[in-house]
Amino acid sequence: MKKILFALFAVVIAVSANAQDKKKLFKDFLKYSTVYVSGDIKNSKENAPSYFVRTNPNGSLYDVPVVVDGTDYYEHDYRYGFGIRKVARFDYEIKGKQYYDGTESNVSMVAPNSAVKGFEYVFHTEKERSRDDVFKNHRYFLKHSGKYHMIKIESRKQGKINFDYKSAELRAKLPIGKKFSLSAGAIYRTHDRPYGYNPVEIWLNETNEDGYAVNPWYTLGFYYGYDDIYYTYEDDYSGETVSDWYWINEEGETVAYTDLQFRQTVFTDLMNRYNDEVWSEIDAFGVISPIIGFDYYHYKNNFWLHAYGSYLPGFHNYIKGDEAFSYFNRDNWGLGGLRQDADKKQWEDYQAGVQFGWKLSKNIGIFVEGEYTKFWDSKIYNSSVGLNITLK
Repeated sequence: MKKILFALFAVVIAVSANAQDKKKLFKDFLKYSTVYVSGDIKNSKENAPSYFVRTNPNGSLYDVPVVVDGTDYYEHDYRYGFGIRKVARFDYEIKGKQYYDGTESNVSMVAPNSAVKGFEYVFHTEKERSRDDVFKNHRYFLKHSGKYHMIKIESRKQGKINFDYKSAELRAKLPIGKKFSLSAGAIYRTHDRPYGYNPVEIWLNETNEDGYAVNPWYTLGFYYGYDDIYYTYEDDYSGETVSDWYWINEEGETVAYTDLQFRQTVFTDLMNRYNDEVWSEIDAFGVISPIIGFDYYHYKNNFWLHAYGSYLPGFHNYIKGDEAFSYFNRDNWGLGGLRQDADKKQWEDYQAGVQFGWKLSKNIGIFVEGEYTKFWDSKIYNSSVGLNITLK
């Protein structure tokens, strides 16, 4: 994605150089931009105390045990990064802080229209530690807006929430009056998740011609290096002989004293581990879709309304990734795998937002903000409502 961004910028520079001096173009591109370096340090989340007991190595099960502190402790969280940004704010937007740190997100990064014509961009990279896990994040955003067009390319990675998304879109715009516009074009998007595909469920439900499980559930433990050992003992109360299996890991440490305990504890983690490993072998998906949008913007000092939205109708086409695992087949996976006679299912995605403010008087104001995005099975929304009364 970085190569695409730089290539697009180079093409724009090369084409424009025939009409104007490259130096002036480069100067205009950087004009009003901000280069920043930022970082923060804060305490990690503090967990509630947790303790357990172990048998004293110099005694037996019934001697005084050793109390062990099992609480998870983490080093402090931190985040540091640097970047350059040039994104114009609409009249109603207020700069959140006196400085930039890479966490900012302006409406023009989502809405079809922008507050100004020309280039807007954010190139930000950072390193973050959260609860001892270290992530490398980035956000690369480039947009060019004109009266009759909009071009936008974006790549964003947020490791802490396992978010990795890339998109590129081109739209033609039709202004209707000074406040309203329609837009239409195409958008390319990526997603990593193979929706509807549950590898471990299919693996566990595979049967032979006699209807017996090919992969009994406990064999997943063997696959990851665990072993079970048969034992018997006599129940002190009933006098009956009881038998079961206890489980050990590769180091020979006991992790469960019965099959049931192993299945309810360690086995759950192994199921998720198996799924993650299979999913990681599936390449990311890339899909091209038509996109239609609108943008309405009215602003006065005491009243403003900005409403915008985009609609992606059900005419999607995958150009990257194995289509068998794509969103087309999200409902076509069963216990026996992918149903061969199933039809591909199209879908609809959409995105909308509103920014509203009304100052009824010098002392009273009503404010409403909200955005909603539905892409594939992901639904992201945020909203806020405020009533401000200033007492004098």
